[in-house]
Amino acid sequence: MSRSASVLLVAHGTRHLAGARTARELADAVAARLGQPVHVAYADVRGPTVAETLARLPGPVTLVPAFLASGYHVRTDIPAQVAAAGRTADVTMTPALGADPALLAALADRLAEAGVREGDAVLLAGAGSSDPGARAEAHTMARRLGRLLRGPVPVAWAATAQPAVADEVARLRSAGAARVAVASWLLAPGLFADRLYAAGADVVARPLGTHPAVTAALAARALRPGSAAVA
Repeated sequence: MSRSASVLLVAHGTRHLAGARTARELADAVAARLGQPVHVAYADVRGPTVAETLARLPGPVTLVPAFLASGYHVRTDIPAQVAAAGRTADVTMTPALGADPALLAALADRLAEAGVREGDAVLLAGAGSSDPGARAEAHTMARRLGRLLRGPVPVAWAATAQPAVADEVARLRSAGAARVAVASWLLAPGLFADRLYAAGADVVARPLGTHPAVTAALAARALRPGSAAVA
């Protein structure tokens, strides 16, 4: 990232006020690491949109998707919004967070905060996606978490994909688990996080939010975009 580049953090968007607040807090934390302002836009649900924000941002722009999965919004929707804004020549879009191994520390810390115990059955719960690549990223993180915890960590979903979180919690109980813990593979509070809390687990970790591992990973992408201008 050139020091003259504007930085735009793009989040999914939610009607949940705490979710929107988390996006702003993420941007502020990344800004503190970069030493420059970080602007916020949303891919869906709420504004400002990507196009609205780009209309007032000078170029060049480094666009950082605050997404844990490289699914539809990252691969298709956000690039289309950049193109619709007429900014393909001066916007560089970084990779999403994806299965960044640096985020393993955030997962582990959130589980510890929630009160996970040795011997708990742990599952990783994501938002869900129809994109097989996005689902594969979550499975990669689940394998890493399993190695850290020295036990299998299955994956379940809040929407779109199967198995559903509640079904996986029930399966683990029927297999003999005395306690079930959910590791939240989500960035912010919202509808999907609410579904995790309602799934019947004994322990549900909160979303990763502004954990230092998350803000460091987002800042690293802003500094080293690693991709060409959006085409």
